[in-house]
Amino acid sequence: MATQITDGVKVSVETVYQPEYSNPENEHFMFAYRITIENLGDYSVQLLRRHWYIFDSNGTHREVEGEGVVGQQPIIEPGERHEYVSGCNLKSDMGTMGGTYQMLRELDGSKFEVDIPKFDLIAPHRLN
Repeated sequence: MATQITDGVKVSVETVYQPEYSNPENEHFMFAYRITIENLGDYSVQLLRRHWYIFDSNGTHREVEGEGVVGQQPIIEPGERHEYVSGCNLKSDMGTMGGTYQMLRELDGSKFEVDIPKFDLIAPHRLN
């Protein structure tokens, strides 16, 4: 599990290779990831946007950005957490992801960036 804390917001990531949705013969490797966002601060925060950097070991780099996560812009109260599951496909059996969330501090309306820790996407057969 990869974890990082930025300005009182803790982001943790767990990944799972999805063989049932992958097709290695056609260079399609599917990974799921679970993100847990915890508000360790004293004020409510809202997740506004995401910005991902995706690296495929075949040399391909992609950036994905947009509003919210899985169609939501959750407000996370102090001491609470928000979890969601999403996925990423690669053309090889190994890669990495990382990025940032743009957050809004409800108290004063200020926006700030929270780091999403870089994490590995590796098919289990690559670990042997």
